[in-house]
Amino acid sequence: MRWLMLIVLLCSLSSPLQAAKQPNILFIAIDDQNDWIGCLNGHPQIKTPHIDKVAARGTLFSNAHCQSPLCNPSRTSLMTGLRPTTTGIYGLAPWFRTVDRFKDRVTLPQYLEQNGYKTYSTGKIYHGGYGRKKNDKEFNELGPPAGVGVKPPKKLVETPNPHPLVDWGTFPHKDEDKGDWKVASWAVDQLNKKPQEPFFLSVGFFLPHVPCYATQQWFDLYPEETLQLPPLLETDRDDTPRFSWYLHWKLPEPRFKFLKEANQWKNLVRSYLACTSFVDSQVGRVTEALEKNNLDENTIIVIWSDHGWHLGEKLITGKNTLWERSTRVPLIFAGPGITEGAVCSKPAELLDIYPTLVELCGLPPRMDLEGHSLVPQLKDANTPRKWPAITSHNRNNTTVRTENYRYIHYADGSEEFYDMKQDPAEWKNLSNDPNFAKLIEEHRAWLPTINEKPAPGSKHRILRYENGQANWEEVDIKADDPIPEL
Repeated sequence: MRWLMLIVLLCSLSSPLQAAKQPNILFIAIDDQNDWIGCLNGHPQIKTPHIDKVAARGTLFSNAHCQSPLCNPSRTSLMTGLRPTTTGIYGLAPWFRTVDRFKDRVTLPQYLEQNGYKTYSTGKIYHGGYGRKKNDKEFNELGPPAGVGVKPPKKLVETPNPHPLVDWGTFPHKDEDKGDWKVASWAVDQLNKKPQEPFFLSVGFFLPHVPCYATQQWFDLYPEETLQLPPLLETDRDDTPRFSWYLHWKLPEPRFKFLKEANQWKNLVRSYLACTSFVDSQVGRVTEALEKNNLDENTIIVIWSDHGWHLGEKLITGKNTLWERSTRVPLIFAGPGITEGAVCSKPAELLDIYPTLVELCGLPPRMDLEGHSLVPQLKDANTPRKWPAITSHNRNNTTVRTENYRYIHYADGSEEFYDMKQDPAEWKNLSNDPNFAKLIEEHRAWLPTINEKPAPGSKHRILRYENGQANWEEVDIKADDPIPEL
């Protein structure tokens, strides 16, 4: 009887101790953020001290890539643990819950909730307003939605396609009036309340998504006279397939031709850098609140972006490509069980976040996730990793990124291949070089075997290719149609 009472007492004492050790998660998303982050060396002048600080106390994946170079499919993939080629979610619509076979899919925050976490979310985690309706059950508590915040009376730049979001520059306003400031403030308030642990706090920042508006203080970090523009080759597309243009056939974002003729290239680059530094400051507000409330020692921080963004490279702006500038993203883990000050060059995917957090939190593993845990690399960044990073944009258009190479396969069978060590700007397509035939075949073997058709309700930036006919947003592309210049 004494032994039995002792066992009961020990169990009652150990349960709270175990609960206290369950790590919290601070989940920070940044929209349209390419590798122009200090610790990623994507731009020589970028200033992101707060993100760099998180990287210094954790592990940075320097070769991380999204599953789709577009908001909705990328975020759907990360949160569901399934590839776009599996779900058929390729465009800005539909919301995956409207697709019958995924209406009950248990997402990352829902799985955490099932295992004792309280889930919070503010800003842009899913695309647009998805997951934020009154009847949605994606999170326990919701903060302010994503938004631009204060805007100028009219567009600052008259772009060829007069889309209200495609704009950039500065005008008199306050940081406190920006949407991302309000998102960060709500997150800070939750941390100051000492939330019930364990918690999952997802914070989604809108910038540097267009419109790239920042206050003058952030522009002052990047004087126009000394601003460095990204490397660009104006004949870059001469050795790429015509089909590569179909992935971004007609978009609101202008081509490089407009930036050059309107003398807007430097202004756009400066605006993007300024917005990135502003967002970094908001990341700093949230992580400092975590430290101030003594929550940092038991909190896993994850920083990620849904995809990259071109600023003239490949003669375009925006995303919607299968090249490095569009697929490479920041991915940082810091916190308990994670090696500090490490950089991993092995290929990683946003799809890997779900299984990684499941393992780090000691939860029952899920067998239906298509990503692979990064915990071995979080313990030792040099641990080999057999899987490449795979990004798809619309059906049967896929790139395979390994440690040293990038292979691209388009729906019409055309290909590209780049030596990323010798040619990081991807200026020389080696797909027809017989010296690389064996390597190309090895990369080709990683192409997805499942390539679902676009899900019912798919629209916006949807490319179809059937029976030799390409179709962009319900309009056929003729073989002799001129490539849109603006």
